[in-house]
Amino acid sequence: MTNTIKAVLFDLDGTIMDTNELIIQSFLFALKDIVPPDFTREHIIPSMGLPLFTQLQLFSGREQVEDLVSAYREVNLRLHDEYVKAFPNVNEAFLKLREAGIKIGIVTTKIRLTTERGLRYVGLYEYVEPGAIVTIEDVTRPKPDPEPVRRALDIIGTKPEETLMVGDSVVDIQAAEAAGVGSVGVAWSLKGERVLRECGARHILRDMRDLYALVGLE
Repeated sequence: MTNTIKAVLFDLDGTIMDTNELIIQSFLFALKDIVPPDFTREHIIPSMGLPLFTQLQLFSGREQVEDLVSAYREVNLRLHDEYVKAFPNVNEAFLKLREAGIKIGIVTTKIRLTTERGLRYVGLYEYVEPGAIVTIEDVTRPKPDPEPVRRALDIIGTKPEETLMVGDSVVDIQAAEAAGVGSVGVAWSLKGERVLRECGARHILRDMRDLYALVGLE
C-alpha cells in the first residue's frame, strides 16, 4: 500500500470497540422466552454486523419485532458502560492517523445515540472527521449495500481508491468492495479471520497498528 490513502473508515462494534459481550447479553435478554432453550451466543455471532431489526426478525421468526428492539435497547443502554471498551491500540492508531492528516470516518449499523455514546466513552469521538459518522438512521440501504460507505466518502471528500474500510464482519467487507474502497478485516473478529478472507478482505490486521503500513506511515 502507498501513501495515497487519505481516509480510513471504520466499523464500530467488534472493530474498534469491544462491545461483543454487551451485544450478546442484550440479545439473550430481549429474546428470553422467544427462542428455544438451546439458543446461545453461537447462534448470534454469525449475524453480528447486520441491522438490529434484521437480526431480531431472523432469531425470532417474526416480522414485527418492535417490542424486541425496545427490550434490546433498554438493556444495551443500561449495561453499556459496564461492558464497552476500545480494542487494544485503537486510541493510539486514531491519534497517529489524525496527526498524519488522514481523515477518519465511522460507518455502522447502530443508531446514532449509542454510536456517539460509545465513541465518547472510549475517547475516540474527537478523532473522527466532523459529520463523518454514518449510522443506520442516515441511509435507506445499510451494509452490505455500498450506500453507507459512499455517503461517508461524500462527507469526507475522498475518492474510493484513496480510502480504506476496516471491519470485523462480512457485511463490512462487502460494502467496502461494492463501493470500490479497499477492504480491511480485523483478526480479532468473532467471525474469524478465515471468514473475512473468504468474503474478499484485501488485508487482515492482527493489531490496529498494522494499519500504519497500509496507509504509508511506515
